[in-house]
Amino acid sequence: MSDQHASDVLIIGSGIAGLSLALRLADDLDVTVTSKSRFPESNSYYAQGGMSAVLSEDDSVDSHVRDTVDAGAGLCHPEIVRFVVERGPACVDWLCARGVRFTRMDGNGTTSPYHLTKEGGHSQRRVVHVADATGRAICDVLVARAQAHPRIRMLESHLAVDLVTGRKQGLDNNRALGAYVLDLESGQVRAQRARATVLASGGAGKVYLYTSNPDIATGDGIAMAWRAGCRVANMEFIQFHPTCLYHPEAKSFLVSEALRGEGARLLLPDGTPFMQRFDARAELAPRDIVARAIDHEMKRLGIDCVYLDISHQSEDFIRSHFPTVTARCRSLGFDLTREPIPVVPAAHYVCGGVVSDRQGRTDVDALYAIGEAAFTGLHGANRLASNSLLECMVFAESASVHLRAHIGDWPVPPTLAEWDESRVTDSDEEVVVSHNWDELRRFMWDYVGVVRTSKRLERAQRRVRLLLSEIDEYYGNFRISNDLIELRNLAVVGSLIIESALARRESRGLHYTLDFPEMDSSGAPSDTVLTPPGFDVG
Repeated sequence: MSDQHASDVLIIGSGIAGLSLALRLADDLDVTVTSKSRFPESNSYYAQGGMSAVLSEDDSVDSHVRDTVDAGAGLCHPEIVRFVVERGPACVDWLCARGVRFTRMDGNGTTSPYHLTKEGGHSQRRVVHVADATGRAICDVLVARAQAHPRIRMLESHLAVDLVTGRKQGLDNNRALGAYVLDLESGQVRAQRARATVLASGGAGKVYLYTSNPDIATGDGIAMAWRAGCRVANMEFIQFHPTCLYHPEAKSFLVSEALRGEGARLLLPDGTPFMQRFDARAELAPRDIVARAIDHEMKRLGIDCVYLDISHQSEDFIRSHFPTVTARCRSLGFDLTREPIPVVPAAHYVCGGVVSDRQGRTDVDALYAIGEAAFTGLHGANRLASNSLLECMVFAESASVHLRAHIGDWPVPPTLAEWDESRVTDSDEEVVVSHNWDELRRFMWDYVGVVRTSKRLERAQRRVRLLLSEIDEYYGNFRISNDLIELRNLAVVGSLIIESALARRESRGLHYTLDFPEMDSSGAPSDTVLTPPGFDVG
């Protein structure tokens, strides 16, 4: 009982959303941040391209809003888009004030003091960056500041198992009270109590066989929120990044879209460019168009990959602008400065998530969701490149304002029921977990990937229902492990993606189905909103 720590705010996740929120709160409140891995490992850490913001006189808020809405294929919430875009410059200033050293202007033709890149779907140069390792640079600064702050408690190698709510504790309301968290080093599960809880747990790319995401991206926050009674929305819109390095040892290495922004071309194995046949913007078309074009050519020709070529730029330009990509390619035997490199699409970003408002509030009282785990209406049916880090920063700021104003509404939770392992045993069948993990990721890739059909989705639905049943039985009988918790969450997320995809009987943005290849223009488009069974929310 004595080790049930109580915080004002418990933040699950230690990427840019979670850490920037912690720093915005900690001068006034006691904050606990949990990370399932070592700091600063997170999805944010691997973001190469940068953060979009209106930072040049040649650009405008209206232009950024328009580009975001165009990429979102009619499903963006315009008021949310403007809310986010207007706050971009202030977020850049906030990061600079804390020590992030964005790459400065070197004659790229804008009036900004920063070097701005242009990525697919953007009509202007507006992506501020730190060379080609922006996420790493920002995370390093935020982690160092959070670790030095006396009111931020940092728990690494701590994996959230489930949210604790009033309903689960037998109380009258369903307020969030904290979470059960597994210490991966000791193997113990402890309750972490908090006045308010924030899900900043990132995406779910590991539900697919091929992904740009690190191993930790297993949809934990989305699955926990669903089990706690939160609606989720637009889970069918999974962004596949067009260009991940194709090599057996490259594991998840993303080749930044900024290369195409600086003139890199996509080529077939014989050196023929092909993007101009699919979109007038060619390599600078939005990601869904580029990923489908690559997928089409790979299937048409029966090839394993296509090629990305920036070798027409000078060696000095390539090495100075893309040091991370150049070094990684060199380590695998590719010379980015002299030859095309092999690339394939891979699952990258979840445009849907836990339904939340502009303050980050969810359907459960005292529970917030921000960053990739949240659905706010910003991205619509397709995320505009580099709007993700902007989203993390803006909603961390707005959630911090609301939390400071309302934290007094929620008393410190009473002592919670201890985690009960009295009726479980150590598993002697870990192969069940590893087999189900592999099966889930493979059928999601085969049946719920870049191009879908109703028959494929129905096959996937039958399989995921069986997996969920097996996992629930396993979870109830054996002592939990890291792999089991993540598999349980991935299966929930997979089922939500499949159910959402079956519900959308059209092709729009990132959801493309051969059975309904056209966009439905018969009325105003709507979000796909799912409500967990047994909960009255909305």
